[in-house]
Amino acid sequence: MKKIISLSLFIFFIWNNSFSQADFRFGFQVSPTFNFIGSDENDIKNNGTVVGLKLGMLGEYYFRENYAFTGGIGFAFNSGGKLLYDQEGVFWAQSDHTLKNDTLSGGANLKYGIQYVEIPFGLKMTTRYFGQIRAYAEIPVFTIGIKTQARGDISGSERSTGDARSEDKIDIKKEVNPLNLSWGIGGGAEYEISESTSIVVGLFYNQGFLDMTNKDATDFKNNEGAFVDDDSKITLRNLTLRIGVMF
Repeated sequence: MKKIISLSLFIFFIWNNSFSQADFRFGFQVSPTFNFIGSDENDIKNNGTVVGLKLGMLGEYYFRENYAFTGGIGFAFNSGGKLLYDQEGVFWAQSDHTLKNDTLSGGANLKYGIQYVEIPFGLKMTTRYFGQIRAYAEIPVFTIGIKTQARGDISGSERSTGDARSEDKIDIKKEVNPLNLSWGIGGGAEYEISESTSIVVGLFYNQGFLDMTNKDATDFKNNEGAFVDDDSKITLRNLTLRIGVMF
């Protein structure tokens, strides 16, 4: 993590010195997120949200007065969500946990908590100032997410005994794909507190378009009673309340 932070500072130092101060702004965000997971299979349902946090640096290069290219680098903590599986199955068999060899009956709950290094980039449009406030929109915003950590909780009933079993804080890095790509839109307002400093608030929606999970170690029991590989597509989505300061 220290290397990533050092690289982030180096990138923004170079960027900040590559353009005039009139064209370039940089800042920081501390933004809560509300994360959930979607599936393309009816038997796999979203079962709740998890609250996370985004910390990082933001940059804006204004190529016209009210138009800017945006970028940044930061961390997304506790991305993920909760899934409910209606089918019998064996889950997370690549990871080291007590249920890895058990067949769980329908109703198994899996919770994902993933940490990413994120690199967002997009296009920002702003209005003129009305007093000390102006509105902005970012359309679109693309984000590259690089997984650094993944933990999960699992609960369900073992098919052979009917006993309810669960395990928390499982290392599931092998169950989550290393790269996540997403697109999103957002907007909000800036409040100018001095000639060079603004407080930024906004609401952003992000939708992943790559499969978040590795299916190699998850098998479901089909209607004929045979176990088949999981071929569902699981995507990460979130709402972010952006809170930041720009200089």
